[in-house]
Amino acid sequence: MSSETFETQRAALADVVSIPVTPFAEDGSIDQDAHRALLRRLLDGGIRTLTPNGNTGEFYALTPQERRLVTEITLDEAGDRAVVIVGVGHDVPTAVASARHARERGAAMVMVHQPVHPYISQSGWVDYHRAIAEAVPELGVVPYIRNERLEGRRLAELADHCPNVIGVKYAVPDAARFASFARDAGLDRFVWVAGLAEPYAPSYFSAGATGFTSGLVNVAPAVSLNMIEALRSGDYPAAMKVWEQIRRFEELRAANGSANNVTVVKEALASLGLCRREVRPPSRPLPESERAEVAAIAAGWSV
Repeated sequence: MSSETFETQRAALADVVSIPVTPFAEDGSIDQDAHRALLRRLLDGGIRTLTPNGNTGEFYALTPQERRLVTEITLDEAGDRAVVIVGVGHDVPTAVASARHARERGAAMVMVHQPVHPYISQSGWVDYHRAIAEAVPELGVVPYIRNERLEGRRLAELADHCPNVIGVKYAVPDAARFASFARDAGLDRFVWVAGLAEPYAPSYFSAGATGFTSGLVNVAPAVSLNMIEALRSGDYPAAMKVWEQIRRFEELRAANGSANNVTVVKEALASLGLCRREVRPPSRPLPESERAEVAAIAAGWSV
């Protein structure tokens, strides 16, 4: 990996890391035209980092063929306008195959979803990510950490073996825990991305994060960009004004254990006429009684 490529990858993580939705057609298949239009809307809105096959993209509800299609559509639309970080996961062979497909199609990085397994050891966590990172040494690798028990030294151990592990999407809802983890792993060694999006971005930036993920960005790119500009300049009062602006929308997404995390985003997009509201099980569309509030919030942002 050249130093220029390395710096480009790091810069892409120190930004609004958008997680595009995957729109579905009436017959339940991926609506490719709507998908392309939504991606172009993000790019035209100033977004420069795209993560296809993220959780807001319903990664776990897509088939392997659909995940490859989403990767290819995103890379096609991004061209040289954005850096693409492809979400990969599941068992090791599946994750490796997805990462190699991303590499072949021209992606710059992969984001490795938290392993889904009832029994995760810390050394096994290292082995899982090492197998994926070593399979694609040309790509930047970004672990998605949701395990509050994982120790920072384990991430450092992984990077000792795999120097292409350059960033971290940290999604444990505990800013103090994040601050400790980042320092134990190496604060300056990795790019730290606040993986719980805008609601946690101010507190995580105060502890060392320089980027944040966003699903809200699908609806209002300018709102997310306003927050990161405030955070980059150290203007926390301005960042908190954005936080107040998005608070209710994010509360609706987080309700009931984040049951409506994707649902609310798609409902907002549907209210703007940008895609259908359908999500796949185990998610569910928003009940009619709750749709008006989401539509009102989205309309306010589009003014």
